[in-house]
Amino acid sequence: MDFLPDVWKEDYWLPPGVTWQDMDQLPDSERPLPADLLMVLPLALGFVLLRYVFERFLAPPMGRCLGVSNRSQVAAEPCPELESFYTQKNRRPTQSDVVHLMFLCSRSQRQVERWFRLRRHQDRPCRTRKFAEAAWRFFFYITAFIAGLVCLLDAPWFWDLRECWRQYPVQPMQPELYWYYMLELGFYGSLLLRISADIKRKDFKEQVLHHLATIFLLSFSYCANYIRIGTLVMLLHDSSDILLESAKMFNYGSGWRKVCDTLFVVFAAVFFLTRLVIFPSKIIHTTLVLSMESFQPFAGYYYFNALLMVLQGLHVFWAALILRMVHKFLKGKQVLSLSMWCQMKQKWSCLVTIPSNMFGGEKLDKDERSDEDSDLEEDKEDDYCQKTSADGQKYKRAPLSNSCVLNGLTNHRVSVVHRLRNAQ
Repeated sequence: MDFLPDVWKEDYWLPPGVTWQDMDQLPDSERPLPADLLMVLPLALGFVLLRYVFERFLAPPMGRCLGVSNRSQVAAEPCPELESFYTQKNRRPTQSDVVHLMFLCSRSQRQVERWFRLRRHQDRPCRTRKFAEAAWRFFFYITAFIAGLVCLLDAPWFWDLRECWRQYPVQPMQPELYWYYMLELGFYGSLLLRISADIKRKDFKEQVLHHLATIFLLSFSYCANYIRIGTLVMLLHDSSDILLESAKMFNYGSGWRKVCDTLFVVFAAVFFLTRLVIFPSKIIHTTLVLSMESFQPFAGYYYFNALLMVLQGLHVFWAALILRMVHKFLKGKQVLSLSMWCQMKQKWSCLVTIPSNMFGGEKLDKDERSDEDSDLEEDKEDDYCQKTSADGQKYKRAPLSNSCVLNGLTNHRVSVVHRLRNAQ
């Protein structure tokens, strides 16, 4: 237990020449105390409860307004042997496992693979659940951003970053900044409490690392009175998260494709501006360079900047995923139909067919960053999965043919003949 007093050693938390007695100059109501962090746990539990109420009573009507509907799926036939393997061993059996299961349950390879495919579809999170999660995060981010903006517009360090270090660390803390910090910490604490129940996405590990780094960053910055620069970090991050969650909400709805694409383009621009330009050039530059005008480096200085570097590394990771999706969008499969000349009975002497998506009609792919579930890269030849449209009609995916090229040419020829008949 001798190490406990060393945890609060002045060399770790305060610049050289500053002692805890200097911090005692501030009243307790204006001084950040480590004991204040005990408020985070009840706030996190409160956010979990509030989220349950929001997703249960507010998100469903919002989803209906945007046309959010679930996909109807055919359930896998009951099979105890396959179900036992699926739940206890692996959801994606290897080729040797498939051969073993074929003899175990007296089914063909095609039937076994199809059963696992359908069984995985049953565990897919529905669109209404995805929408509710995105709507909850959107609600918090926009509320936190507006509240943070109101708190910081009159703050001198919002306009002049050198004010973040004036008289540091003996800087009084306003009550609104205290609640701004506590609510942000409580929210990210609730995300960690719910992470096992939330939708598991492709960047699951990166999200856990992000939440942990954010909690450690906010907690340390609060105890070391890095509150001024901490509020700027929170405000900067919330600005782009609002656009991401709103784009997800419209993506889950029907008939909002253009709105979704527009929001994602704006989100990508804001993300690159805030996370890859402003964050390193302003925030990190302030903590690394400008802070040295007021004090010499100490242990807390290196720890705080190390956490900021971790966040910046995650920004680069997510930026790569966003660029990958934008590249797919710009490259898009835009195929110009063959120009066809034909004699017409009317005034036209030729007919040129151009697809409607040739000029800007290509749709954005799914969100590579965090909106793709980690276990949803399914085989596209599944002919049992059905999709329910807005008017109640159901469409079945056609099985993959052995000759995709010939089928494509055949369909193209039929389409051309159909267009010619309509033109006549």
